[in-house]
Amino acid sequence: MKTNSNLERVLNSGKFAVTAELGPPTNADSEIIKKKAKLLKGYIDAFNVTDGQTAVVRMSSWATCLIAGEEGLEPIVQMTTRDRNRIALQMDILGVAALGINNILCLTGDHMSFGNHPQAKGVWDIDSIQLIRIVKRMRDEKEFASGDRIDVEPHLFIGAAANPFADPFELRAPRLAKKVAEGVDFIQTQCIFNIDKFEEWMKEVRNLGLHKKVKILGGLTPIKSIGAAKYMKNKVPGMDVPDSLIDRLSKVPKEDVSKEGIKIAVETIQRLQGIEGISGVHIMAIEWEEIVPEIVKLAGLYPRP
Repeated sequence: MKTNSNLERVLNSGKFAVTAELGPPTNADSEIIKKKAKLLKGYIDAFNVTDGQTAVVRMSSWATCLIAGEEGLEPIVQMTTRDRNRIALQMDILGVAALGINNILCLTGDHMSFGNHPQAKGVWDIDSIQLIRIVKRMRDEKEFASGDRIDVEPHLFIGAAANPFADPFELRAPRLAKKVAEGVDFIQTQCIFNIDKFEEWMKEVRNLGLHKKVKILGGLTPIKSIGAAKYMKNKVPGMDVPDSLIDRLSKVPKEDVSKEGIKIAVETIQRLQGIEGISGVHIMAIEWEEIVPEIVKLAGLYPRP
């Protein structure tokens, strides 16, 4: 395998990697993307752009990747199977590789009922595990899913997501094993608030030997308000926000809640650094990208390698 991925270089060097999410706008304003990119530059190794997250129409992931990439950041294009069949997916895989995007995150995608077009029809010709296999086959075997040969293969560092907190918990590590078996190179997890449960999941991951086969980045979302914490706890499927965390935020003055949220994020990163098998952190500061540099510096992860 040969890629030009900076993220791959950092992970393979044994350094603790830092990636962050850059949310695309719900309009065609490229300046919004450039502004966010300037905030993140120098503090992360690569950035993700969501692909129709929560099934809401936003600028496409690949276009946002290109615009932010012009600011000197390395993009990770996200690609869901919700809206494309295997033909369209392979077309886009070739396209992003040709455009110089070196990383891909393979996802199934949120159901349309969550978004602003609930009447839309989902495609789901394949799922995220099958998409991983397709990208790897295109890259390493120079073959399309049909078996047809590829003259110039896409050199992509292949990623996927993992949720250690969804039910049933006992199937979480085995599901990761399926993605590893299909050839995923790195994993970014759901945001971690229940670090104790996350450590339980990592124990199962190590028992299966998966930590030696894939690079795992722990997901992190800094909490800006108690309302946001309660929303994630009660409204977002697959999210585990302990009562103890909400109690902690409730004990500080209202104007200091975001500062406490940053403190919790830094503490979580420090815990992650001590867990065997964790290779980095993925910061999802939803529409709060300006806080990422502070978190990275407070966690002692600046400057980047």
